[in-house]
Amino acid sequence: MSRISVFSAPFLLGFDSFEERIDRLARSAEGYPPYNIERSLDEDGTERFLISIAVAGFARTDLEVSVEDNQLLVRGRQADEPGRDFLHRGIAARQFQRNFLLADGMQVKDATLGHGMLVIALERPRAPKIARQIDIRSL
Repeated sequence: MSRISVFSAPFLLGFDSFEERIDRLARSAEGYPPYNIERSLDEDGTERFLISIAVAGFARTDLEVSVEDNQLLVRGRQADEPGRDFLHRGIAARQFQRNFLLADGMQVKDATLGHGMLVIALERPRAPKIARQIDIRSL
């Protein structure tokens, strides 16, 4: 059975890559690490977002935040330290990758790590409404 996509409508031109990104995000969705997303709106119409990711046990050097092809990628890699002998290990050294699809115009402002939380600040300035007349040429 073939899947019908909302992006295959004839009036949606150039959105094929969005469908691929959404499919990739859906396949990679898992519950670790937990995160929150907060949204606020400034008086000038600028949207601000804070993504808070629980990364207890990760050092700054264990984390990587990057933006590639309108995706915010957050990776965490912990290495086991040789020579440590655990009697009980309830906190595993676990790797993760969390992806967030960003709309056009979204800007990643900064990332901070404190008290086991990685907080990534994003904003989307209010886009000016642009209209222009297209000249029709005769052949």
